[in-house]
Amino acid sequence: MFDFDTQLQKYAQVITQVGANVQSGQRVWINCTTDALPLVRLIVEESYKLGAVDVHVRMTDDRISRLHAEHKPKDYYAEIPQHRVDELKFYLDDNVVFIHISSSAPDLLAGISPDKLNALAKATGEKMTYYRSRIMTDKNSWTIAAYPSPAWATLVFPDEKDENTAIAKLLDAMLEASRIKVKDPVTEWKEHRAHLSEKATYLNTKHYKALHYKAEGTDLIINLPKTHLWIAAGAHNEKGAAFIPNMPTEEVFTAAEKTGVNGYVSNKKPLSYQGNIIDHFKLHFKDGAVVDFECQEGYDVLKNLLEQDEGSSYLGEIALVPHDSPISNSGILFFNTLYDENAANHLALGAAYPTNIEGGADMTPDEISAAGINQSAAHVDFMIGCADMDIDGILEDGSREPIFRQGNWAF
Repeated sequence: MFDFDTQLQKYAQVITQVGANVQSGQRVWINCTTDALPLVRLIVEESYKLGAVDVHVRMTDDRISRLHAEHKPKDYYAEIPQHRVDELKFYLDDNVVFIHISSSAPDLLAGISPDKLNALAKATGEKMTYYRSRIMTDKNSWTIAAYPSPAWATLVFPDEKDENTAIAKLLDAMLEASRIKVKDPVTEWKEHRAHLSEKATYLNTKHYKALHYKAEGTDLIINLPKTHLWIAAGAHNEKGAAFIPNMPTEEVFTAAEKTGVNGYVSNKKPLSYQGNIIDHFKLHFKDGAVVDFECQEGYDVLKNLLEQDEGSSYLGEIALVPHDSPISNSGILFFNTLYDENAANHLALGAAYPTNIEGGADMTPDEISAAGINQSAAHVDFMIGCADMDIDGILEDGSREPIFRQGNWAF
């Protein structure tokens, strides 16, 4: 199907040079599973070539993770030892860059008690406050990419009887979506980032008061904070180094006003969350909060997400992605938010990024709340975009301008 070794090497180079932008003298932390080892070995090598002084790999195994979930008592399953928190803080304070390689099957933890999964989510939220504050404000660089596991590949390509062929097909689709299968992917990424930045610049000149989403199953008005900022395809850490958090990325995003969301919205693609699939759901909002919801698959998992903490039933992020995008046009449902969110407009339940308001990266939690954006231990994207979605920008005087028509940019 393609030159496996060459393409994988290019993928590792783009992840380290463009996504993480590893700097000489920097520490690197890689989160991965055993399934991703062919890619991770190359990322370690490329990181050292770029001058990294320490590449720390934290690896898990999906079969063992499933066994833990099945057999550990809830209190032990949700336990996060202090030494793990301290280790993270040590690396965070030394300018570490995080590289996350997603490989796990989207339904890895299907059938596990939602109460047990929710206990882990709450414990993580409480123990990882410092980590979350550094990542959400771009103090440390981070990037997320992916590599196929057998279970994930066969879920995406269920008619493919040969496991290795399914893995090759999914990897091929990943490389295509991540702009690797070109002569010079590094240059390709620079041009792509510039294009998305143009969209963000335009939206920042408009200063819309609100956005109105309309599609089948959706009629939603989202107010925007007065000091909101649209961001696209990249950020800079506190040392000034550029990085791209998501590879691939097609989004331009900002923050919702916490109490300014009213109406209803339906998902258009399945959501993989806590190793479970949530699908065919509709959320009803009033004054920012989800006040009612319907869900055909994963009801209890979604219910626990909405009840995780005070902010998890409010919206944080708003992201615009055209229906006419590479991932959407591929026709592949990845069952993975990294990819599926870049095929459709999406929203996030839970925390907003402080960087989406003026001066937000340096604000205290109280100042962030006063600026009108949501805080939570959760941040879960779900896909709402489709071919018939229209979005209007509402100006301060109440007049409207088209932002999206029939699922695509209107400007």
